[in-house]
Amino acid sequence: MNRSVVIVGGSKGIGNAILNALPTTDTIYNLSRSKPEIIPQNVTHFTFEALSNDFPKIEKVDHLIYCPGSITLKPISNLTETDFKNDFEINVLGAVRTIKHFLPMMKKSSNPSILLFSTVAVKLGMPYHASITVAKAGVEGLVKSLGAELAPSVRINAIAPTITRTNLSSKLLRNEKMINSIEDRHPSKKILNSNEVANMAIFLLSEKAASMSGQIFEMDYGIVTFKI
Repeated sequence: MNRSVVIVGGSKGIGNAILNALPTTDTIYNLSRSKPEIIPQNVTHFTFEALSNDFPKIEKVDHLIYCPGSITLKPISNLTETDFKNDFEINVLGAVRTIKHFLPMMKKSSNPSILLFSTVAVKLGMPYHASITVAKAGVEGLVKSLGAELAPSVRINAIAPTITRTNLSSKLLRNEKMINSIEDRHPSKKILNSNEVANMAIFLLSEKAASMSGQIFEMDYGIVTFKI
């Protein structure tokens, strides 16, 4: 069956990994600031700012994936109100704006679903993460609330990854010492990669995940789950 999938932020990182992992039979619309380096034949790209641009006209939407995020890591003494506002706007308000726009179209689909992104820091509690954790906690609250509100017509879930090898996290993984330190903090002694997250995303969009809505799926290599 040909599905229509909208990805906001599919040009880089996890979003791009998802874009490339989706079946070639899907019709994919990518809304992002920049074009993906490689645009498959089944992908239509729209240059798009999540907080300000008008949405392109898309008539059929089965699945919606909102990927934009931020990593603002500062001690609370250095965080400004603007930092908190910016993180909340891109992570929460951008998602709300996108969902509100595409929801009428999604309700016409036979198996619609929405996928958002959180972080393990919401549950783990990590220093210097105050601003981004506040924003991502808002994402998790949105998933829980909309999961109940939109049932049974539209499913919504979120993935909460630990640090993942992407351009966004490159400063945290900029040398071998930092990579080894982060690997050592995870009980499984690994660092998550974007393809692993993409595989989970593909599953959550599928009918195999029909029983799952309002859930936050931690991809943590044990850092939240285990105390070793």
